[in-house]
Amino acid sequence: MIQAPSLQDSIEPIPFDLYAKDFPAFTQQLGDSFARWGFAVISDHGMAQTGIESAIDQTRAFFALPEAEKLKYKLPVQGQRGYTPFGVETAKGHTHFDLKEFWHVGRDLPPGHRFRNHMPDNIWPMAELPGFQARVGWLYDALDEMGLKVLEAIASYLKLDRHFFGPTVDFGNSILRLLHYPPVPRDGPHIRAGAHEDINVITLLLGADEAGLQVKDHDGRWIDINPPPGSLVCNIGDMLQRLCNHRLPSTTHQVVNPAPERRGFPRYSTPFFLHFNSDYRIETLANCVDAAHPDRYPTPITADDYLQERLREIKLA
Repeated sequence: MIQAPSLQDSIEPIPFDLYAKDFPAFTQQLGDSFARWGFAVISDHGMAQTGIESAIDQTRAFFALPEAEKLKYKLPVQGQRGYTPFGVETAKGHTHFDLKEFWHVGRDLPPGHRFRNHMPDNIWPMAELPGFQARVGWLYDALDEMGLKVLEAIASYLKLDRHFFGPTVDFGNSILRLLHYPPVPRDGPHIRAGAHEDINVITLLLGADEAGLQVKDHDGRWIDINPPPGSLVCNIGDMLQRLCNHRLPSTTHQVVNPAPERRGFPRYSTPFFLHFNSDYRIETLANCVDAAHPDRYPTPITADDYLQERLREIKLA
């Protein structure tokens, strides 16, 4: 069984160059951070900063469009592709909606693929922003590639073959979410993102331009996550937590409203939600079950059934 890591007082950044220079060390440090926090911070991720900035510039430009223009890209079924307006998503178990609007980009599938019946084509605001598809599409591909590398380390930490996850996510319904949190003019019951856990396998998040992300520690304290420039925040989602029988936890997190002096500033964020292939059976890993850790999930479930169940809970399906 996997050994419990020693406790830390904060989430220490892990340099990405260890992936190539010392993969066992990268695996151990990343896995220990996930086991302790459910989160890890990877510093100096190596993705082209010019490409990231270009995609974020396109994000800002889209959300600056008039509401009528943005609503042209709202699909009848929410939460999968295109635009989701302000005031829709509500964290599971919460009454008040989150203070955000967002755009979803998903995986492009080849003609005739078996998942096309539930993974629609992307839509793009080409008339308003002709560079949007290329620049945002680049960011999707860069984060998808980085996600595979993170999963290699997770597989090794769980004593699996390093490439175990490759064929489980190659056509996964992974989503890049371009998030806009508008300025918060006054106090109220709503916050930018209510306390929640992510549904998916892992989430990759580039550092946002404004503070607010917090992780809930074991003792109930909220810990601020303020990664250094050039870092990537990663966290475990519910699907992976279920697969590994909670050896790596999916941790509650939130985005709180800004301090009074920052209320006039918007916040932009670009989480990448990496998903299993829709027909992948999430069945507890045998090496994550023993007498001290009985199987919490004896009944398997497919990734898409699990996703649809959870999307209904947060009002996105």
